Amino acid sequence: MPPYLPKSPVFWLLVACVLAQFYYWFYYFGPFARRPAEAPADAPGPHADDEPVSIVVCARNELENLRRLLPLLLKQDYPAGFEVVLIDDRSYDETQDYAQQLGQYYAGRFRLVTIKSTPDGFAPKKYALTLGIKAATHPRLLFTDADCIPATNQWLRLMQRGFGAPGAPAGLVLGFSGYAEGPGLLNRLIRYETLLTAAQYLSFAWRGRPYMGVGRNLGYTWATFAAAKGFASHIRRLSGDDDLLVQDAVAQGVRAAVVADAPAHTLSEPAATWGAWWTQKRRHLSAGSRYRLADRARIGTFVMANLLPYALTAGLVFSPQYWVPLAVVWALRTFALAYVYGILGRRLEQKLPSAWLPLLDGLYFAQYVAISFSLLFKRSLRWK
Repeated sequence: MPPYLPKSPVFWLLVACVLAQFYYWFYYFGPFARRPAEAPADAPGPHADDEPVSIVVCARNELENLRRLLPLLLKQDYPAGFEVVLIDDRSYDETQDYAQQLGQYYAGRFRLVTIKSTPDGFAPKKYALTLGIKAATHPRLLFTDADCIPATNQWLRLMQRGFGAPGAPAGLVLGFSGYAEGPGLLNRLIRYETLLTAAQYLSFAWRGRPYMGVGRNLGYTWATFAAAKGFASHIRRLSGDDDLLVQDAVAQGVRAAVVADAPAHTLSEPAATWGAWWTQKRRHLSAGSRYRLADRARIGTFVMANLLPYALTAGLVFSPQYWVPLAVVWALRTFALAYVYGILGRRLEQKLPSAWLPLLDGLYFAQYVAISFSLLFKRSLRWK
């Protein structure tokens, strides 16, 4: 090795980690962010807008959120016909009264499914969703959560087009759900985490390696639900009504399409406290152990390639001879991170100040480690 190059294997492991990050950024994330825009709602040509759709929402004690969401769903611009299926999962607020009013006003387009109790051994939300899916009258199903809203009145039209995307028919449609911008560090960290998660599951699917979706903006067909055997493989697990369903469907050969342009987004209010966000992320990460080995390896490599540089740098920074090469490596990494996540944030409308990205990246992976360790020692979770 030339004398002017660092000789420490720790330094070269750091370089290997950064190169692995570059692979993910410039093979998956960057090209996905720069891909051609999807056809707008009013674009001429065949878009298979003639298939009816069922929109399924599962809620428990979400009256105020439903007052905001359901009118927006019922006013979607979709001429082929659609219905909204609301699953009232053991609510004790006034959800029933409100739903009955909507049912009278939107007769034929609004359907209420009431869950009085959950059988022992069943995850409550998955049991409720199963009954709601069985009650839906159309084979194309779109899902969102009660605390979301569609970004536009074209959400339904654009998301359902994913089923008829070019190529073989898709049985899964993966959409993006962002969080509203607000003040404070927590809001920025939540939006950064959302951007990073979307970068993975959307770009991997776009490259032909789908592994998850988010229930806040997800579509699949009756046939897909049947092929995956519903939630049977994980019916006792509280989390995974979205990503583990995708895992089982893909294992059966179901094709996934990505619909991620801004008019097809849904938008949620982020957690207001650090504790609420911590609980939410623990529930989301708990399903990862059930992913297929190839998916766990791909995601795990990305996570470790991002985590290790912080630990390796901490071990080298006290040796002055490494200051210059460390500065070069970190400058290149920071520039690439700001560039790729900048274009991705603009494409997904999760814009974050470039100067904040290095700090948010460090905080995100620190909390990732903390939550992962917490799941090893305390796995108790609950659905509302």
